[in-house]
Amino acid sequence: MLLENAMPYGQAADDQSPAPAVQATDPPQREHEFPRHEFVRVARFRTELRRFLSRTEAASRAAGLTPQRYDLLLMINSGGDTSGVRLTELCDMLQLKQPAVTELVNRAADAGLVQRRPAPDDRRGRLLTLTPEGAQRLRRVFDALHDDRASLTQRFEELDIRFHAGTL
Repeated sequence: MLLENAMPYGQAADDQSPAPAVQATDPPQREHEFPRHEFVRVARFRTELRRFLSRTEAASRAAGLTPQRYDLLLMINSGGDTSGVRLTELCDMLQLKQPAVTELVNRAADAGLVQRRPAPDDRRGRLLTLTPEGAQRLRRVFDALHDDRASLTQRFEELDIRFHAGTL
């Protein structure tokens, strides 16, 4: 979609009312301007992060998972305690709203990757855990990214050291 065809935020495509007028105001004043090296540092950080995410997507697909499903399995495996993770915790970890996470969980359960168990402290509550198949696929992606995780960690440390040494 071209930006010139985009609707103003909060205005539906079928809404024929004009967009609200924007008043020109001075930008908020900051106590100080950020030095260029701060922008460079953030840009390099985001570049490395995007590279890692791209490799994660490729490894996920090679294991028969969508990147979103890989994230779901990773968060279920690392969240909560060993008995499982609650849907509300998962929503927070994934930074998604409950309907979206519920749909992801339902699809993963239908694919045999996730299971629901009763919560021992809440008769209505459910805990999510990985099935053996879900754990195996998660491990495949995680193993495939071993060198990438090490490289990413090293790169971030280098950026941080260079920043603090004033060479960035």
